[in-house]
Amino acid sequence: MEKAKSGDLVRVEYKGILEDGSVFDSSEGSDPLEFKLGGGMVLPGFEQIVEGLSIGESGSTTIPSQEAYGQRNEEWIFPVPKDQIPSDLNLEVGKSLVMKKEDGMEAEVLIKEIKDDEVILDGNHPLAGCDLTFEIKLVEIVK
Repeated sequence: MEKAKSGDLVRVEYKGILEDGSVFDSSEGSDPLEFKLGGGMVLPGFEQIVEGLSIGESGSTTIPSQEAYGQRNEEWIFPVPKDQIPSDLNLEVGKSLVMKKEDGMEAEVLIKEIKDDEVILDGNHPLAGCDLTFEIKLVEIVK
C-alpha cells in the first residue's frame, strides 16, 4: 500500500487537543485538511506524523510548545492608551485586533483587559506555551 511521502499532496482528518483534554481545532464537520508534505504549511511535527502513513491509517503526536507556537513572552503583553485606539472599535476582552507595527507589518493582538484609560493587549499566539496533541488520519494522497 502506498505511503505518504515528502512532496505528496495529502488530505487528512485531524483533531487538536490541549493538555487539559479540550479540543482547540478539528476537521470534524468540514472537508479534510489538504496540504503538501514538506511544504511548510503545517507544523513540522504534524507533517512528521503524516509522512509514512497509508490511506486509512492514523497516528498521533504531541508537539511541545517550543516546537509549536513557542513559549509565552510577557514582553508581548503591553498597554495602549485608549485615546490611541479608533473610537469606532467595539472593545471587548477576548476580541482580536490587527495593529500596524513600527516596521509597517501587521500583527494580530488580543484584548486581554480594558481599564479606564488604557487597553492591555497580548501579542502572543493564543496557543503559545501550550503542548499540542494531534490525532490524524490520512484519508487521501491526491494524484
